[in-house]
Amino acid sequence: MNAHHSHGEQLLSINGAELCVETFGDPTTPAIMLVAGAAASMLWWDADLVERIATRGRFVVRYDHRDTGRSTCYPPGQPGYSFTDLALDVLGIQDALGIERAHVVSQSMFGGIGLLLGVDHPHRVASLTFVSSSTGADTLPPPSSDLAIPAEPDLSDATAVVAYVVAGARAYAGGSPYFDEAASRALIEHDVARARNYASTLANHYAIAPDRPARGGYGDITAPTLVVHGDHDPVLPLPHGKALRDAIPGAELLVLQGAGHDLPEPTWDDLVPALVRHTEEGRS
Repeated sequence: MNAHHSHGEQLLSINGAELCVETFGDPTTPAIMLVAGAAASMLWWDADLVERIATRGRFVVRYDHRDTGRSTCYPPGQPGYSFTDLALDVLGIQDALGIERAHVVSQSMFGGIGLLLGVDHPHRVASLTFVSSSTGADTLPPPSSDLAIPAEPDLSDATAVVAYVVAGARAYAGGSPYFDEAASRALIEHDVARARNYASTLANHYAIAPDRPARGGYGDITAPTLVVHGDHDPVLPLPHGKALRDAIPGAELLVLQGAGHDLPEPTWDDLVPALVRHTEEGRS
């Protein structure tokens, strides 16, 4: 990565927690807040991808959720926060960085954070992008029958933990021809080594119940919305992305050919221009 667009990591006191935040690009340009999925630190927004977006005239923010990376951790199985708290963390980061309105890009289970922000805090959201996410409707197809996640390892054995997460990443790629096991292993080794407590990372986000917005649901989103979904996604098959597109007024769908429940590098030539167009000033 050409690190000159990164301003480095900083620890910020936000909503009673310490959150690790990294920014890229020119802070006078439109701001994009990258909200990773459950159990994912900022590293899962690949730094080279973030760099590409920043060089296209965007101020990009990635951060470690609570219980990931360098941010505040809680005992495994005992998260001291709610889904709403995680959404308010985004607004707290915006406040700390002087961002009145941001383009929010939220991924997977934490598409629910984008939903909370878009419905209950629309004045802080310039646009929404949902990546590999879902409305959660019961009528949508379940995960692929081929999705095989290994048994949880001995969490005191870092080598076993890395192998477990790599196997999960391989499964989540859904047989994508773009899955790069060596790159995934390098990312995961860094993620495990960097985390305050990786046992908390693996457990705590799944121990909180998603909160619903106080002011409505997907049909009440007014921000311009882009839905991004891989056609190989085995966790939330493509009908989930289509249903999300249909549930949000005026939403557009970008299908990433060959992508699973991830954003492999060969799809960035489609993703980055679409995201840059979506976050142009004057759309909202």
